[in-house]
Amino acid sequence: MPQPKGRVVTACYALRMFSPSQADVRRFFCSVHAKGLQGLVLDPLETIAAGWVAEHPEYHADLANEQTAIAQMDAADPARENPFLHLSMHLSISEQCSIDQPRGIRQAVELLAARRQSLHEAHHEVMECLGRMLWESQRAGRPPDGAAYVDCVQRRATRDR
Repeated sequence: MPQPKGRVVTACYALRMFSPSQADVRRFFCSVHAKGLQGLVLDPLETIAAGWVAEHPEYHADLANEQTAIAQMDAADPARENPFLHLSMHLSISEQCSIDQPRGIRQAVELLAARRQSLHEAHHEVMECLGRMLWESQRAGRPPDGAAYVDCVQRRATRDR
């Protein structure tokens, strides 16, 4: 199988080939946060993740201790958003946009970000579409509908609040 070219593409390719566990995801984001605080060099995927971590200072305490983060995996608080899931969704959307998969997602997210004047705010709206697509896929027992997902983002990008 030919290897993709470019560091970001290679990192994204590696991530898709690897199905991380919940603990792996927590380790990754805790490591990114720690490396960022220490000023260490980040690889391309870590750099993208660090950008989203920086956008969410409310999660920094959750990312401060890897052992605690892993130990608390089963202690989910239904009244509070899961910071690791939230950051993973930001990273997934960033990756989707970088390779325009599903086709049209990059343009839809860019349009929504321009409309909202904030990529971060746009991502939060895209997460609602992504979550709905995944929920509907699981509920119906069928593959995720990428076209419906892109349509959802496009509708948000073309409507007023």
